[in-house]
Amino acid sequence: MSEYPRRLPGDPSREALIERMIRVDHAGEYGAKRIYDGQLAVLGRAKSAPEIRRMAEQEQRHLAAFDKLIAERRVRPTVLSPLWHAAGFALGAATALMGERAAMACTVAVEEVIDEHYRRQSEALGDSEPALKAAIDEFRRDECVHRDIALAHGAEEAPFYPALTAAIKAGSRLAIWLSTRL
Repeated sequence: MSEYPRRLPGDPSREALIERMIRVDHAGEYGAKRIYDGQLAVLGRAKSAPEIRRMAEQEQRHLAAFDKLIAERRVRPTVLSPLWHAAGFALGAATALMGERAAMACTVAVEEVIDEHYRRQSEALGDSEPALKAAIDEFRRDECVHRDIALAHGAEEAPFYPALTAAIKAGSRLAIWLSTRL
């Protein structure tokens, strides 16, 4: 992997790095699904609900792909799944309670972090894992579409947009860091 051209003592093996990728991506897609579940619990009849449902369906498809990889490659899921179950739903519901635009701002923030995350993973994989890289690249494109949909639905007009998205991005980055390791 280009990100790790040389291993130092104590560095994770190539196999461990792939396992970490699958673990964190599985956790991320699970968290995204739970965010949309929370948003739909509050905004189920709102104007934006059909778009949120479509995005949620794509996240479910991504999650199913990582569920399959977890099983096939015998990767231990993150021990933090119960936390992401509650935290994802709470984040989705809380931003939806702030209004449709705040829910969309949440989507923008999360998807921008995931875009960056998937880009780094794709670059690190290079040509070593073509099927995994193809899935990550496909899912990255979907996440960018979700961001664009959210922007088109007025995300930037949400109250306290800069502070809201900065906080959500920080939380998303922390969740990635923790889920990679635990």
